[in-house]
Amino acid sequence: MLSIPGRPGCTCEGPTRRELLRIGGLSLLGVSLPDILGWQARAASSKTDTKIKPTAKSVILLFLQGGPSHIDIWDPKPNAPSNIRGEFKAIPTKVAGIQVSETMPMLADQLDKVTLIRSMSYTPSGLFNHTAAMYQMMTGWPPDKVSPSGQLEPPSPRDFPHMACQIGRLRPPEGPMLPFVEMPRPLQESNVIGKGGAAGFLGRAFDPYRLYQDPNKDVRLDDFTLRPEVSRDRLKDRFELLKGINGSMKDLETAVSSYALNDYYEKAYDLVLSGKARQAFDLNLEPDKVRDRYGRTTFGQSALLARRLIEAGTRFVQVNWPSVANGNPEVDAWDTHAANFGPLKNLHCPVLDRTLSALIEDLDQRGMLSDTLLVVTGEFGRSPKLGVSTSGNTNSPDGRDHWPYCYTAVAAGGGVKRGVQYGASDAQASSPSDKPLHPTDLVATIYYALGIDPQMEVLNDLKQPRPLVEGTPVLGLFG
Repeated sequence: MLSIPGRPGCTCEGPTRRELLRIGGLSLLGVSLPDILGWQARAASSKTDTKIKPTAKSVILLFLQGGPSHIDIWDPKPNAPSNIRGEFKAIPTKVAGIQVSETMPMLADQLDKVTLIRSMSYTPSGLFNHTAAMYQMMTGWPPDKVSPSGQLEPPSPRDFPHMACQIGRLRPPEGPMLPFVEMPRPLQESNVIGKGGAAGFLGRAFDPYRLYQDPNKDVRLDDFTLRPEVSRDRLKDRFELLKGINGSMKDLETAVSSYALNDYYEKAYDLVLSGKARQAFDLNLEPDKVRDRYGRTTFGQSALLARRLIEAGTRFVQVNWPSVANGNPEVDAWDTHAANFGPLKNLHCPVLDRTLSALIEDLDQRGMLSDTLLVVTGEFGRSPKLGVSTSGNTNSPDGRDHWPYCYTAVAAGGGVKRGVQYGASDAQASSPSDKPLHPTDLVATIYYALGIDPQMEVLNDLKQPRPLVEGTPVLGLFG
């Protein structure tokens, strides 16, 4: 049965998209058509054509929640004092004049295919911990209610939408495929889960599909499989009946046409019967050597699954670092207040290095970098100076605290220049010395790459006009 994870039922906006996709038993027939049309009317929003020529068709976002240390991974400072440069040495890459940390030897061999953005930067308003920073990165808007601790309230229907929800609305997949997939779990800090990761004021019709499974284990494909008692012919008959019912209701024909209700049903129907999504999620179809190259880890197999979903037609895939943002660095988290060098060397960087280098190489060899934009970032970097407190947290002598004032992101494909560095940090990696790039600018750039005007107006939860994103696209990233 097609059973999309999530609480069933209706919101004030009507049936959720997950409810509409419960087509395995064709529960669609139990939904009032006027209710559906009302939901569609409220969820629908006009699409604005722009003259921006897209350079990408799809996006893979690898989000390193927790805030990886830029100076120990992407932006080493070998000439800085020891309490800044840390324990790792700098190594050369395939790009002359650009070095990375010794923790990333495989990425060093793939750096000729990417742009290394070393000038990500923003100044928070007060304490700005993980949730607030992640909300800004996902939506392109700073949060308006930050607690004294720097955390945010749980997700709300009034939140700004995740950029991929807007992209799914404005650039839906061309075939019957999920527009936005997030895995293997939502972003989380403490008990705040998924803030900024859903459709917010757009309505739950545009929420992501969340896998809630570990792709390094056998992935259950029940979501895209008919119940045994519902044959393909039976489902087809019921679908034809539904179309007949809609067609016979002449008073509603205009509304049905206006909101593409039949088209929506047909895509949901095709999603199940075509087997396209089910096949995309089946990693057993990949050769062992490919799976090994990505790494037999949750993050590694999630990245491989992202590539398969993009190939199948998904517009936006977000792969989150599997641990919560403020987890234990000795086990799985980038939040290295208590210990920085041991976890990076022995746990986190080997996984990131293998997976990221494999994804870049694989996308390039398959010709997918020409129209797939790959973005790798966290919500911030780590303090250049060891043992200091910048966010109200306690840090060990070899720990690094939150540092939004300067950090690094990686971009590749989708028209982005290859083998270059964009911007630069100062001698201590503490602030940009050239071309500072705000996270909202990066979000605007993603929209721009897909041919979407970042300044087009949308109506927020109060029906007030707002641009898609507060930032400005960085045209210097494209070549």
